Amino acid sequence: MAGIGFGNWSITAAGRRAKRTSDYQPQHVSVTRRLKKPYTIRLWSVRNARFFEALYEAFADLFLKLHPFWSFVGYERAEAPVKFVERRVKGFLFDCRMCGHCILSSTGMSCPMNCPKRLRNGPCGGVRADGTCEVEPDMPCVWVEAWKGSRAMKGGEAILAVQKPVDHSLRETSAWLRVTAETAAGRTEPRSE
Repeated sequence: MAGIGFGNWSITAAGRRAKRTSDYQPQHVSVTRRLKKPYTIRLWSVRNARFFEALYEAFADLFLKLHPFWSFVGYERAEAPVKFVERRVKGFLFDCRMCGHCILSSTGMSCPMNCPKRLRNGPCGGVRADGTCEVEPDMPCVWVEAWKGSRAMKGGEAILAVQKPVDHSLRETSAWLRVTAETAAGRTEPRSE
């Protein structure tokens, strides 16, 4: 039950007060730190960014070809099952936070929402010399990994584009369906000359 201590009391990670049983507190424990997770799969995904870029392009084309089906079923009705699959796949591979505004293809397959500061346009000034995060020292900086991943991708220069702020109204929605609907709408609109 590690936490921040004040005299004989401490505040645990759950925010509850607890009577301190000893003065020992490991230095690597932080109240603000998420539960420690292995970053192995996320880092593997970044190392294989070129493969995932090609897979994503093929998948996006498939989803776009399914646009008539999504329209027939209704995007609203398709949302729940697609979101279920999207959350599991992207959660496993990229530690996705389901922000609804996925930019993995622009950030070397490294999700910027994993940054403890939620920075979407590059690293903060606190990246350590070894490439780890200043907030979570045992975690590789999301943006250092994004840069590495983007160098392996064909469209790697997309990391230099300034990203819009996250639209929080899209949180917990399927980015796959949203992008498909927006792309399909862009293709069907008459072009102005």
